[in-house]
Amino acid sequence: MKPALVRLDRLLANLGYGSRRDINNMVRDGRVMLDGAVLDDSEQRLAATSELALRLRVDDAGLDPLPGLVLLLNKPLGVTCSHNEAGGLVYGLLPERWQRRNPALSSVGRLDKDTTGLLLLTDDGALLHRIISPRSTVTKRYLVTLDQPLRDEAVALFASGTLMLAGEARPLAPALLQKLGDHTAHVTLTEGRYHQLRRMFAATGNHVSALHRDRIGALALPEGLGLGDYCVLGADDIARIFAI
Repeated sequence: MKPALVRLDRLLANLGYGSRRDINNMVRDGRVMLDGAVLDDSEQRLAATSELALRLRVDDAGLDPLPGLVLLLNKPLGVTCSHNEAGGLVYGLLPERWQRRNPALSSVGRLDKDTTGLLLLTDDGALLHRIISPRSTVTKRYLVTLDQPLRDEAVALFASGTLMLAGEARPLAPALLQKLGDHTAHVTLTEGRYHQLRRMFAATGNHVSALHRDRIGALALPEGLGLGDYCVLGADDIARIFAI
């Protein structure tokens, strides 16, 4: 099957380089090149393939990633997974141009403002829904720090599949609780209910003082990726999300 052809001005506008008028001006000024040659037609149709990102240059810089972008962000404290809430947003950690992409980048699920760690963002709606679908049962692992010593009976309670949260009508799916120390543990979930881990430990009389996600499926937060930093994921990385 031949790759779809897209107009140059539409492609660059959707990647956030500006309006179609802006793109027309960029082309007129000789700022867009393909295979080292200056392009002079903003309506030229190009095959939107991964190779195009290597061949097309804007302002003597490589083209931004094409649609289908998947990012892994090491979320810091104090930012929200939202496009329109007040205060710091995770999208503000990305290049300004990436915030104007169409389709827009969206977080895959959410981490609350007080949770750090592995957050996925993508403009691929089908992939986003596949990851968050309950039928996928993608696992998420968290490092939990507690105010009070971890009770031994919490391990069995979390694994039981009978734990009920206040105000909810059905019990939680079994969760794996692995004690690391008196006040620290790894917890692996297949659900993502509102403030789930904090409410689970509250049900045992404990309080979560710090929460950090370090793994989704078999995809781990890369060593050396600082808080607020991100990396682009490839096909092998994405496959690890669904590895159990």
